[in-house]
Amino acid sequence: MWQKKIFLIFVAISTVSLLLHHGGHFSWNMDAFYLRCCGLHSHASSGLKPKHTNVAFVKTHKTASTTMQNLLFRFAERNNLTVALPVQACGHQFCYPRTFNSHFVHPHTLPPNIIASHMRFYKPEVQRLMSNDTIYVTILREPASMFESSFSYYTQHCQSFKRVPNASLDAFLEEPWRYYRPEEKDSMHARNTLTFDLGGDKDRPATDVEYAKKFVAEVDHVFSLVMIAEYFDESLVLLRHLLSWELDDILYVKLNMRMPNSKKNLTPGLPAKIRAWNSLDTQLYDHFNASLWKQLTTLGFGYVAKEVRLLRQAQERLMRSCFGGRLPLLRTAAQIKNKDLRPWQPSNKVDILGYDLPANLSHGFSTMAQELCLKLIMPELQYTRVLLRSQSIRYRQFHQLRLQQSHPPQQFIRTALPRHSPIHRSQPPPSAPGPMSESKPSTALTNVPGNR
Repeated sequence: MWQKKIFLIFVAISTVSLLLHHGGHFSWNMDAFYLRCCGLHSHASSGLKPKHTNVAFVKTHKTASTTMQNLLFRFAERNNLTVALPVQACGHQFCYPRTFNSHFVHPHTLPPNIIASHMRFYKPEVQRLMSNDTIYVTILREPASMFESSFSYYTQHCQSFKRVPNASLDAFLEEPWRYYRPEEKDSMHARNTLTFDLGGDKDRPATDVEYAKKFVAEVDHVFSLVMIAEYFDESLVLLRHLLSWELDDILYVKLNMRMPNSKKNLTPGLPAKIRAWNSLDTQLYDHFNASLWKQLTTLGFGYVAKEVRLLRQAQERLMRSCFGGRLPLLRTAAQIKNKDLRPWQPSNKVDILGYDLPANLSHGFSTMAQELCLKLIMPELQYTRVLLRSQSIRYRQFHQLRLQQSHPPQQFIRTALPRHSPIHRSQPPPSAPGPMSESKPSTALTNVPGNR
């Protein structure tokens, strides 16, 4: 614990010092920023590994995962990669809460480099979809703060929460089995959500210590990095090194945040009750929080603090460039003029905030720079639609080109023939080939416990 405190104090002091030093020098050329940021690179041209572009991000609920998804979407577009997206029947998630199946993926988004939409993880099916060198990443959040967020967000959508009088979190935790129904479709929001999202059995008794240990070990084996929401920037530093990315690949703006008045203060004793009710999530978090700090220690606290400073400096410059020299102001959906930037609202009791771009953004900005700013703050639903549309266009163009290459137009050449010479008709062109047969899926590996 003392290591965390020393490290965070060091980052805070360094960041304040850096901002004071650069406070008056935040003019920024957006096109130059888009192409090359801050002189901190990890591309092959610098003698290091090339960027790793095959990533499976298991998007968990209420863990800052939407911010991470946006980062991955933008990386994919900049590098002309393919993102697996859900078929229209599934909405913007892979038919969650059903266990993931590769048939949930839109055919125009195959074969993918990246997958980052909500799913209930099932390793054999994700492996069948992704390449063999795919790196698996996910993110967790401290169970008490996460459960408070879920309770607030899903009060009108989760039956277990809707039954609670006066939407009282205290009342629910006083007698959770009075309101909770494990068989209900939406019950995963009311207990061990992280475990469920990662493919585990959310209702396994807390007394089953062996199951919990086995599940944590399996997650540890599958995922190369488990990020921690409370240490998001530090997690991104580890991600950047894991994937050999550049600093501008991990820039972000916080998305899907609630209004402060939508958040409930946890009364004394409530966090302990939440952690006990979500015992599997608690064990997951405690294990991977400790694991994160071991990785940061290996990288070196001084080095990590420097990268965190550079990340925050670059983000501030980017945000000031996009928002007319100022830091962005969070706005309610009603205050956002651009409908493409209005976040989805779960109920009239919870305000999810977003951003609006300045009206004069186009002045002095290239189209590429304007699009960067727009995508940086675009909510999940809208970005998913935009990305599916662009990838569908690319898919159709690619297959149209292949069809033309397979069947080039015949060129008829006039030849001088004797008047009564017989003319032999050419053979009709071969019939179009049938659909390409799918390659056989790779052998499914060990399943995550609780998927059956």
